[in-house]
Amino acid sequence: MNEKTDRKRPVGRAVVNSTLYTLHSTLTIAEWAAEDRPREKLERLGPQALSDAELLAILVGSGSPQEDAVSLMKRILNECNNNLNTLGKMTIHELCQYNGIGPAKAITILAACELGKRRQQEKPEERPDLGTATRIYNHMHPVMQDLDVEEFWLLLMNQDYRLIKKLRIAHGGISEVSVDIRILMREAVLANATIIAVCHNHPSGSIRPSDADNSLTQSIRNACSVMRLKFTDHVIITDGNYYSYHEEGLL
Repeated sequence: MNEKTDRKRPVGRAVVNSTLYTLHSTLTIAEWAAEDRPREKLERLGPQALSDAELLAILVGSGSPQEDAVSLMKRILNECNNNLNTLGKMTIHELCQYNGIGPAKAITILAACELGKRRQQEKPEERPDLGTATRIYNHMHPVMQDLDVEEFWLLLMNQDYRLIKKLRIAHGGISEVSVDIRILMREAVLANATIIAVCHNHPSGSIRPSDADNSLTQSIRNACSVMRLKFTDHVIITDGNYYSYHEEGLL
């Protein structure tokens, strides 16, 4: 007759298929605290705050019933000497040997590694310098020259007058367009811009600013003063000519 012994289970561990795993490993990522989940962590802190395993876990989405995605990717990376270049040299077949990695996930991992390699080969995008009204006009004229209605655009720049991005804020009628100053300020803050310029077109071909243009310019200037943004210019664009509030000494 076999003698039974009363053995205590190790605290914080669970038995799965006769193999010991830490209790944390048996939890799905969805069950983790919100601040520990890779997607939420990236949204809160940015991609640079995540480890290689956490970034890869976002791509593969899930692990296996015995292992969450982060733990799985840590194990794969460990066997690649924690070298992404080595990981990128693996084949689909080799990756599929890991429990929790199928062809779709293997292809996703290799595609990400290839994108990283191609990014290293790319030159940084040249951001146009929009430090003068002429440069603003030359940059925006191709966008606005054939419009038959007014459009209002916001140009967001860094401290060197290099364009971060341009946004069409409003699309209006033949002789006017409605602009919400709050949207301009919000977009500037979200883009971490330090300098802004605005421009709109006059389909009539006249570069003379209207009273509404003058009032809007002053309102933007006041809002930028409160938000500590430099408002460099408001340029009115026609097909072949422009009006600059800065060049006219009004900004």
